Amino acid sequence: PLFGMGANVALIFSGQYVKWVSNMRASLAPGVDAWGVSLKYLMGAVITSGTVLLATYTWMQKNVVGKDVPAVEGKKAAPKKKKAKMGLRESAKFLMNSPYIRDLATLVISYGMCINIVEVSWKSKLKQAFPNPNDYSAFMGNFSSTMGTVTLFMMLIGRTIFQRFGWRIAALVTPSMIGLTGLGFFALTIFAPTFAPLAAALGTTPLMLAVIIGAAQNILSKSAKYSLFDPCKEMAYIPLDQDSKTKGKAAIDVVGNPMGKSGGALIQQVLIFAVGSLAAATPYLAVILSVLIFSWYRSVNSLASQFDKAMAVE
Repeated sequence: PLFGMGANVALIFSGQYVKWVSNMRASLAPGVDAWGVSLKYLMGAVITSGTVLLATYTWMQKNVVGKDVPAVEGKKAAPKKKKAKMGLRESAKFLMNSPYIRDLATLVISYGMCINIVEVSWKSKLKQAFPNPNDYSAFMGNFSSTMGTVTLFMMLIGRTIFQRFGWRIAALVTPSMIGLTGLGFFALTIFAPTFAPLAAALGTTPLMLAVIIGAAQNILSKSAKYSLFDPCKEMAYIPLDQDSKTKGKAAIDVVGNPMGKSGGALIQQVLIFAVGSLAAATPYLAVILSVLIFSWYRSVNSLASQFDKAMAVE
């Protein structure tokens, strides 16, 4: 948790640096390529950070990792556990034969597909709202800082959620956030004219409102992943025996993670090819998102019941 919190604090400051660099165009002389200047500052920061990282890594290798750890008298170093290697066929067979691991894999696949389905459409709207590269960069700077702040807050209260509400509620937070904000984003995209009066009353446009809701979806879903979804996934392995735990993780690594990441992209490519554009495919994506969220909910409830029974036995 400490490293995760440190990473999110860095995200807050890096986001503000990106915003500051992007807003430098106001002080530049006419005719100067503002984006080119911004890009130089951004790449300079990347090179500087990379240099510091390499220097720190080198120092640790020489002064920390390379040092011989004195052996405790009478104790031998524990042998390293070999990670189970399973092919695609073995992984699929193991998932089919284990309802517990199958439900866990469904969680992983659903998360990856839902994030991909919403994020691609959101970035398409984001480019429409901010055609200027510097404006786009400034928005993403604020987006990164907000994500760091929200994730840091979620990581601080995540333990309290587990203690007060249990595994089931903690596991349902992520699909709930993705479902509410994701479907809200698609509603604003599909029925933009209907929301025009509301957007006007708020002093904005349906496009910008969709961008804001889409940003909220990305921020809330990713902060929930780091603070609740990932811990829930790791906790789900606790009641399993060592063999099931090892094979289950290997099967999810082989099938679950790749399918989640590539499944959403494949669905969008097929729909774009079938209907002609991402905009035309949006209603279908909204329906698919709803189905994924429903499947995610069912798997969480099924897995929670099995998890509670297994923990009660222990």
